[in-house]
Amino acid sequence: MAWLETARAYKKKDPAVKSVLEVIFLYPGYHVMGFYRIAHFFYKVHLYFIARLISQVGRFFTQIEIHPGAVIGKRFVIDHGSGVVIGETAVVGDDCHIHHGVTLGSKSTTPCDRHPKLGDNVLVGAGAQIIGNIKIGSDSVIGANAVVVKEVMKNDVVAGIPAKSIKKK
Repeated sequence: MAWLETARAYKKKDPAVKSVLEVIFLYPGYHVMGFYRIAHFFYKVHLYFIARLISQVGRFFTQIEIHPGAVIGKRFVIDHGSGVVIGETAVVGDDCHIHHGVTLGSKSTTPCDRHPKLGDNVLVGAGAQIIGNIKIGSDSVIGANAVVVKEVMKNDVVAGIPAKSIKKK
């Protein structure tokens, strides 16, 4: 049961969580994933209006916007959530954890593959902006308020504007 697996991921990654039931009933990041999964189904069968309607209802209730075309892996944790935006061609791997105010956005207005691709187990700090069709390697960390416009290698730690590696080699 994917929904229970995700709720357990919240408990594992967020020390403020006291119980899985608390996540299921009270966490907007968890709730928006239900809206996203339904919207994504409709998007895949080319019922775009219905998909966007469902995603906008989810946005209304959670203040988190996930385009129904995005591809999101298992056990995705959105911590606090308000202001998160995930674009249409974004890909988020398994076990990723992002905080409030994060944007997985585009720098192009033409219809193409234009959003970031996050590997597995990526941690993204509050307010970080990851912009463009770039790859963020698995097990990497993006610092709070970083602006990432270039690829991030696997296991790297980046911070700043523009983001640069701060991991000691």
